[in-house]
Amino acid sequence: MIRSPMIDHYVGISQGFHDAGIAVVNSDGSIPFAAHSERYSRKKNDPCLDPLLLDQLKITASGRISVEYYERQWLTNIRRLLHGQAKGSTAPMRYMLKEALLPTKLRSWAHHLSHAAAAFQTSPFDRSAVVIVDAVGEFDTASIWIARYQNGKAKYDKLWSRKYPHSLGLFYTAMTKRVGLLPMEDEYVLMGMSAYGRSMHLKRSMQDNFFMDVDRLLMKDNLHLGVDGWSPFSSAEDIAAAAQSITEDVLLMLHNKAKEITRSENVCYGGGVALNCKFNTLLSAIWRNVWICPNPGDCGSALGAAALGFGRKLIWRNAFLGHKIPGHLDVGAVVDELLTKKIVGVANGRAEWGPRALGNRSLLADPYEPNIKDRLNEIKQRQKYRPFAPAILSEHAEDWFKLDRLDYGYMQYAVQAKASTRKNPACHVDGTARVQVVKPDGSNMRRILEAWYARTGHPMLINTSLNIRGQPMVNNREDAGLFQDRYGIKVIS
Repeated sequence: MIRSPMIDHYVGISQGFHDAGIAVVNSDGSIPFAAHSERYSRKKNDPCLDPLLLDQLKITASGRISVEYYERQWLTNIRRLLHGQAKGSTAPMRYMLKEALLPTKLRSWAHHLSHAAAAFQTSPFDRSAVVIVDAVGEFDTASIWIARYQNGKAKYDKLWSRKYPHSLGLFYTAMTKRVGLLPMEDEYVLMGMSAYGRSMHLKRSMQDNFFMDVDRLLMKDNLHLGVDGWSPFSSAEDIAAAAQSITEDVLLMLHNKAKEITRSENVCYGGGVALNCKFNTLLSAIWRNVWICPNPGDCGSALGAAALGFGRKLIWRNAFLGHKIPGHLDVGAVVDELLTKKIVGVANGRAEWGPRALGNRSLLADPYEPNIKDRLNEIKQRQKYRPFAPAILSEHAEDWFKLDRLDYGYMQYAVQAKASTRKNPACHVDGTARVQVVKPDGSNMRRILEAWYARTGHPMLINTSLNIRGQPMVNNREDAGLFQDRYGIKVIS
């Protein structure tokens, strides 16, 4: 095991714009802690570091610390100045670090490079293409890299990029705002909504209005402020369908371009747009091997910055990297509650790093119960058309879903259900499901599914995050108790 003789911990920080977070990499490449600030502050997508998160950091990282920042603030400020936008500052963050008795000297890395490192240095590959697509970093909005290890050190060469304001991420966010959803938060809702619309009659108009050249990702206008009022008589569903279709076309172009110029069979895909699981399923048609870090957005770049400081391959085990609720989960009690009430909350072990609940901060339900989808949406105060994800035992997954060679452990792909299962409420209206295939890994989700299967003969449960719409996921035992008291759902921890 290679160790740094100088540094005990590399602390990566992402903050100031969207979904702040911290990640710690030890001198041996292990990841003892990574978490979202919102889970501590209880403010959804909190852009600032929370003092409680810094308290947790102090427990995790002691001794010699190198602080790594996820973007070059000065370069971002130049872009903002050029486009008449407000200047950002790291001064409040430095003050909080000082108050917490942590180092205030930062080493800054380029925004897309931090995304690339989070993707590549957590992957199993020694050489790979890297594709990054988001709203905007300092100037980059999409980039293609070739990454490799040279004498154990991670090396990155950027081969292509598209610059602001030519941004697929901003286009998708503008359409999210156009249909009345929250930009920089509800893009995944737009994705789900797209299954209810028809795209063909609007798609050409949308392309002509906003794109100079779709095939080269060149925009006619800066869409940073949105497109309010565009096509006023079109339905939200049709706008969503057209936006999703154009997004898939552009992403296919980018990935095919990456395959051509890198000549790699592997891809690491990151940036906020990599959360579009409807598109992600198409990646297996282009690449032999695919890795999407479970937290590809800005918060995940905290780990990317720490990885760049460390410089070598990380020891990636799983996404359970956040706050720990101690104790052994009583899976029998979980199944008992499912059998009687059909819905139960679980809050136990390390919190998931990333936007997907994987069994440690989950709201579980019996997919075979009539009207269970409507009940869950009512509890979570979500739109009734919103889909839910199924978690299924790996040995039964191919009986229910059309799977490829992708890694389905992190709910990153919307896969087609087999014909006989499409009416299952765990599937969306288009017959797809953002499935979580659970291997024999000893996780809470695996143990619950095994116990559920033993009692019912069914290998699958609905798994959604333990939160209410617009609120962060439950983080600690106190949050779990409040959720139980407010919403009348038993939470077992």
